[in-house]
Amino acid sequence: MTEPIRSAPPTPAELHDYEYAVIRAVPRVERGECVNVGVLLYCRQSSHLAARTHLDQARLLALDPVADVSGVRRALQGIEAVCAGGPLAGPAASDSPGQRFRWLTAPRSAVVQPGPVHTGLTADPETELRRLFDQLVL
Repeated sequence: MTEPIRSAPPTPAELHDYEYAVIRAVPRVERGECVNVGVLLYCRQSSHLAARTHLDQARLLALDPVADVSGVRRALQGIEAVCAGGPLAGPAASDSPGQRFRWLTAPRSAVVQPGPVHTGLTADPETELRRLFDQLVL
């Protein structure tokens, strides 16, 4: 009697470490109140750098009725452009994804600013970015 042929057990997806930061709109820096408006995610192993952004205008204006909504939108578009690289990224286009992530997450006192950098493990950076965005921004 022969033994049945068994397939090899499925291998777990390879996990990669990643770093992420929440992007915040702080309309009145002196007050420190903020609205989460996006997430940046960088995975070194796959050279994945991406941002997802969403500005809830009503929430921003609840913190400051005269907030510069169009300025915040332009800043968010700039962050997405730097992540994507290419001509719209300006001088940062020639930098590596890691360098662009470090530049985007450098502390700054501006209306749009990054939060602290956190880490995690994922098999799919884009899916993880969507999950973080849904959890932390929407």
